Amino acid sequence: MGDIAKGVLGGAWTLLVGWILPTALNLSVFWFGVAPSLRHTAVATRLWPTTGSNGALLLLAMSILLGLVLAALQNPLYRVLEGYLLWPSRSYDRGCARHLRSKHDLQDRLALLRLERREAEQADQLSENDVAELARLRASARVARAARRDRQRTAIQRSLLREKLARYPVDDGQIAPTRLGNAIRRFEEYGHDRFRLDTQILWNELTGTAPEQVRRQVDLARASVDFFVSLLYGHAVIAVVAAVALCMTSPNVLALLVSLVVLGCLIPLWYRAALAATDEWAAAVRALVNVGRKPLAESLALVLPSSLEGERAMWALVTKLSRLPYHERAAALDAYRVGLPMPEEPTNR
Repeated sequence: MGDIAKGVLGGAWTLLVGWILPTALNLSVFWFGVAPSLRHTAVATRLWPTTGSNGALLLLAMSILLGLVLAALQNPLYRVLEGYLLWPSRSYDRGCARHLRSKHDLQDRLALLRLERREAEQADQLSENDVAELARLRASARVARAARRDRQRTAIQRSLLREKLARYPVDDGQIAPTRLGNAIRRFEEYGHDRFRLDTQILWNELTGTAPEQVRRQVDLARASVDFFVSLLYGHAVIAVVAAVALCMTSPNVLALLVSLVVLGCLIPLWYRAALAATDEWAAAVRALVNVGRKPLAESLALVLPSSLEGERAMWALVTKLSRLPYHERAAALDAYRVGLPMPEEPTNR
């Protein structure tokens, strides 16, 4: 009973912080900034509370109801911001191409800084490949323009460049058309890139067997991103309603204009905050993969090979068995099952 209670309370907390609380904030903004201009409409006249206590109860009930609805719709809401849903194909392709260039530019800028530092400290130890790469980077006009500013950056500012690069997936084929999409794809691909463990396919198995504290960290980290995403969507809806209210009879023009300006400034701020919050989410998923692989293997009656190459081969087989219809080649997984001899470790020749 204790474990069930903890699970229920933990899920309720992430739901409250991630969706219900920001919904309450959005409704408060709507209530004080936009609703007075709509008070004389037919629908508002029927629903408008007659006392302050009725208004508070209505706000509470609407916050819980809309928060639950948004939580149920969180996957499509995220997909729109990630660039996978409702994006025209041309916009999707242009976005991916733009972010791929940005990723490569960051890689080149950081590589130039690193090679120039090594050149200044140990010029005689640069290899021929390093010298050729340094010449190529210096000959690039785009890199040269950015390098003039980068050389004046402090160590902390340069670490922020590395942090910005870390928000892109390792595989260029996984690039998304938005910054938030790339920030999320980087940890969605982590398990497959390092261990060939596809967390998108084996997520339920992984979270079902990982230590409770690690699972809790993932939920709390995602709740922070959910909070800002919910604020962003709520502000966007309120801004649209405020713009419509300006066209109605007897609007409070000043309040509506102030609401539009403030909301227009806050929406990109919440997007940036959600982007920054994905760093903690990425760290939590990385920990989930790193420490959850062993209990996952044990729950599947498998033994982790002693070599990384052997483990990658095992997880590739597990992923294929979960993703594809059964094929005789899946019997190769028997070599990793408990009670059977382990396969010979691959040797590098």
